[in-house]
Amino acid sequence: MRVLLLYPLFPKSFWSFEKTLELVGRKAMLPPLGLATVAAILPQEWEFKLVDRNVRAVTEAEWEWAEVVIISAMIVQKLDFIAQIEEAKRRGKLVAVGGPYPTALPKEANAAGADFLILDEGELTLPMFVEAIQKGEVSGTFRATEKPDVTSTPIPRFELLDFEAYDNMSIQFSRGCPFQCEFCDIIVLYGRKPRTKSPEQLLAELDRLYELGWRRSIFMVDDNFIGNKRNVRLLLNELKTWMIERNYPFHLNTEASIDLAQDPELMKLMVECNFNAVFLGIETPDEESLAFTKKFQNTRDPLSESVEAITRTGLRVMAGFIIGFDGEKPGAGERIVRFVEQTAIPTALFSMLQALPDTGLWHRLEKEGRLHGKTTAINQTNLMNFVPTRPIETIAREYVDAFWQLYDPMTFLNRTYRHFLMLGVPKHHAPTRPPSWVNVKALLTVCWRQGFVRHTRWQFWRNLFGIFRHNPRVWDAYLTVCAHSEHFIEYRQIVREQIEAQLAEYMASEAGAKTKIHEEARESAAA
Repeated sequence: MRVLLLYPLFPKSFWSFEKTLELVGRKAMLPPLGLATVAAILPQEWEFKLVDRNVRAVTEAEWEWAEVVIISAMIVQKLDFIAQIEEAKRRGKLVAVGGPYPTALPKEANAAGADFLILDEGELTLPMFVEAIQKGEVSGTFRATEKPDVTSTPIPRFELLDFEAYDNMSIQFSRGCPFQCEFCDIIVLYGRKPRTKSPEQLLAELDRLYELGWRRSIFMVDDNFIGNKRNVRLLLNELKTWMIERNYPFHLNTEASIDLAQDPELMKLMVECNFNAVFLGIETPDEESLAFTKKFQNTRDPLSESVEAITRTGLRVMAGFIIGFDGEKPGAGERIVRFVEQTAIPTALFSMLQALPDTGLWHRLEKEGRLHGKTTAINQTNLMNFVPTRPIETIAREYVDAFWQLYDPMTFLNRTYRHFLMLGVPKHHAPTRPPSWVNVKALLTVCWRQGFVRHTRWQFWRNLFGIFRHNPRVWDAYLTVCAHSEHFIEYRQIVREQIEAQLAEYMASEAGAKTKIHEEARESAAA
């Protein structure tokens, strides 16, 4: 069986970093780990080609070669997901789809024309698909009634990926999260009982990447890396030895809940394993909103103290923030800006709240009659998909203003500087590898644009000299994060234009609806 594994395009987003990736000649931040894993689960006598459309287009030869096309997608990839199904069907190919988007909204995937829906987690449903194919069936929907034991998951087929195209590689240790945040779809997709691979299993994946020549950063894509702290400790204790024996070939990054700050030993272990950054779901500094949305883990300790503790340990903090929670008081956007500035978090993902399919929020809003239809989008350029408890125009304007302030070039530069002054440095000394010409050229470009061309010029040099004086071992990571501004300068303009356009359309629609109601009322009164 000849299988074309296809990953649809992402729209421009907070994490797409096109302008920054151009500096180092990369095409995308992360590869489609899910499809590489699918290729490992399917029969190994089958033939595979993997095409990430964020890297390149499918060739005519590849379309001609394929017998079956398998497409995996997240909700944000919806438009190209549908387009690629249509393209495959136009060419007479059997199409199978899976991943978070089809699993969450299978009716939409079916309506798009897919022949097979391989839903839920592939360890259980891909064998059902294989059996159907071997029987000669040409359609079917496959669902699981339980969660798989991920200790049986094989090493992803990393060799199918174009390593030169990606800035980071991806691996996964665990699935699921023990918390119950109302708006989060992770517990819907993967459950509240974190399931982990064995330490030996994950180290075998790292061995494979090492053998294939990967020597850059790896993102541990767990939605909450510390969800099962016992198993994480077991992994880290073995990973520490693995890193020492191979002279620290990778930097690692991941996502975690903010209660990581309560565990100094765990943070220390992560740093000793060459973790250098962590993404935290902070959401909002408003404690009432956190409690209302059931994110109780963020209310146990002062958030600012937790962020500082993690940073001083040596883990650069990235964080997510959301505006639009029920009961939110006016000025939420400004409070988020103040918190980000107070804690000096350089990279603050900021979005308007979206109700995701099958979440507690989705079902509650549906019951209250507040959902706008049965679809959703999860980009930073979309208005909310439900009726909030305060005026949408107020929330949208606070959001746009806050996003604009957060990513003002001077503000971002100074916030990044303060963060890296605070950032702890590991006691181990990972080897200093000679930089490639591409990286040297990228750093020179950042220095030229931010240190000569823009109004940030004087502050850029002051800050850089301050880093060399007060925390010199972080200078390269500091300049890398400074380079992210190349993306945000453009992206904050995109956010402003698209949100304001959608808001104008919404307001016009609301005005038209009110006018129609008034006219109908006058006609009824006249009659």
